[in-house]
Amino acid sequence: MAATLDNKLVVAISSRALFNFEEENRIFESGEAQAYMALQLQRLETPARPGIAFSLIRKLLAFNDASTQRVEVVILSRNDPVSGMRIFRSGHANQIKLERGVFTQGRAPFRYLRPLRAHLFLSANAEDVGEALAAGFPAARVLTESVLAGSNYPHEVRIAFDGDAVLFSDEAERVFQAQGLDAFQQHELSKAAQPLPEGPFKPLLAALHRLQQAGTEMKIRTALVTARSAPAHERAIRTLMDWNIHVDEAMFLGGLPKGEFLREFEPDFFFDDQTGHVNHAALHVPSGHVAGGITNLPS
Repeated sequence: MAATLDNKLVVAISSRALFNFEEENRIFESGEAQAYMALQLQRLETPARPGIAFSLIRKLLAFNDASTQRVEVVILSRNDPVSGMRIFRSGHANQIKLERGVFTQGRAPFRYLRPLRAHLFLSANAEDVGEALAAGFPAARVLTESVLAGSNYPHEVRIAFDGDAVLFSDEAERVFQAQGLDAFQQHELSKAAQPLPEGPFKPLLAALHRLQQAGTEMKIRTALVTARSAPAHERAIRTLMDWNIHVDEAMFLGGLPKGEFLREFEPDFFFDDQTGHVNHAALHVPSGHVAGGITNLPS
């Protein structure tokens, strides 16, 4: 039977998002490509330490068993093929089963997301993430300065999402930016029964919802963590109901900083479109910036 990615949750991830390659990356970004390759070859037998998205990937892969592969993780990297050897070896040493990888040696890798039919792309490269989002794929720039995920929930994948411009479109956010909070609240109250258009991460949430039905020891717990407050909360809830997708927790924080609440939820990863929110969250949990929507347009 031919190999296929059909009916799997597919995550494409860069090497820096999965492993801690910050020291090596400084050499890479200095333009010394040969020195970078030489260092990776020199460290071939030295496994890289876990990176910011490591916990998320390790837990998602735990949904696979001997009979069924439900999740596929593919390395999608600007690295060269030689450095790719170290990435695969680091995966083996850290008990992360990696079988597929695309290494583009400095070129933008996002175009390979289409044949992979990826549900998520995680990278530390802002340009690659922006191009992936523009091409219609859920993507986030991993904040490599984030704290690592905790270990309190070994059998539960925990993921937190912002609402507007992440799970939902930025329709309501555009009203807020143009007319202020009162107009935003009135707009959402008047359209409470009208579902919001889907945002870039709705396909990922839907794929996680399907994976949650697998009936394995591993479970998924999701949270909506939004700056919305009553009465604007109702449209968000009704939108999820219209999609027939369930989230386990919802936090309507009315503009309060999200970091402390996320610290209590303890996600393996958090996605937000606003740099202020995501930078604060990174002090507490693994975080990624979704560079889409009106708040990320050039000023």
